[in-house]
Amino acid sequence: MLEVDLRKRLGEFELRAAMRVPAAGVVGLFGRSGSGKTTLINLIAGLIRPDSGSVRLGGQTLSEGVAGPFVPPERRRIGYVFQDSRLFPHLRVLDNLRYGARRAGPGAGAIGLEEMVTLLDLAPLLGRRPHQLSGGERQRVALGRALLARPRLLLLDEPLAAIDAAHRAELLPYLESLRTRLSIPVVYVSHQLEEVLRLANELVLLEAGRVLAQGPVSELSLRQELHGMLPTERVGAVLEGVIERHTADGVELRVGAGTLQVSVEEASVPGTRLRLQVLARDVIIATQSVQGLSVRNVLRGAVTRLRTDGDGVLVEVDVGDGARVLSRITTQACAALALRPGMEVWALFKAVSTRGHAYHLGATLSPEPPAH
Repeated sequence: MLEVDLRKRLGEFELRAAMRVPAAGVVGLFGRSGSGKTTLINLIAGLIRPDSGSVRLGGQTLSEGVAGPFVPPERRRIGYVFQDSRLFPHLRVLDNLRYGARRAGPGAGAIGLEEMVTLLDLAPLLGRRPHQLSGGERQRVALGRALLARPRLLLLDEPLAAIDAAHRAELLPYLESLRTRLSIPVVYVSHQLEEVLRLANELVLLEAGRVLAQGPVSELSLRQELHGMLPTERVGAVLEGVIERHTADGVELRVGAGTLQVSVEEASVPGTRLRLQVLARDVIIATQSVQGLSVRNVLRGAVTRLRTDGDGVLVEVDVGDGARVLSRITTQACAALALRPGMEVWALFKAVSTRGHAYHLGATLSPEPPAH
């Protein structure tokens, strides 16, 4: 486990951060540019020293204030992948990877060179030098080199920030495959919520050098602290469900006490867990069961919370088993429906046929059939 509780002042900026990262899994560190994300992971890596507080990894103290113990970066066994790959330009890809393998510390179950080449699809690149690679290819090599050193912790500092959208989409599946293969803690830094929601198990929200909240992704997707960091149209709830069966258009996903018809890009067997975000603007609230509509995705639930903001009212609905969705409606609609906590309602999901309306984390909502 990684335990951080520290303070650092850099000019006018002051970071005061405390967080805990489990022994395995991905923790997304999310915040606006300038919130202190890179400063925080540089403190963890030992690239800068805290003014006070400590960094502990697996029970070992890596840093403690300005006069306490301080383990140099090269002895911390922490893998660090920067926004730019920082590969050795004079070495071929294979030699960059071998450099990481030569620095490997002890540890069973680590990924070997051959397996790493397969996992990251690096075989066609082994004879090339960094200047002959695309941005996404360079980051794949940087990931491989960092992991071949058998780190106890992996830090990813916005590894997709310098890559165009097409190459970013290519790299994300590789990161997903590593997430399931790794047995070490990973801190993934980003100001792009789509990346964090797709990869992370937990989320840490950082704002102006302070940790506002930490918890499971689905829980924090409902929090006002996160909503304040997002454009209004990107606010939504993260749902997790289990595939029950395949349908003509995709799969039937058990979510809460109901099911959703979901389209998936990759073949998934029943029992597979999927995660998706449903935007608040794409959810309609009804106070009675609705029939005769083309909408195929409807979940029955109860209002748990109403929150007014500058764009209307956010309605939080519990749809069973702890799963919750959000709907944004006008103040007038809220009054007309006489919504109140505990009231039974039906959440209707609009057609979602493009990622512009709802990005997916392994799945997207199935589009509505055409009206007749």
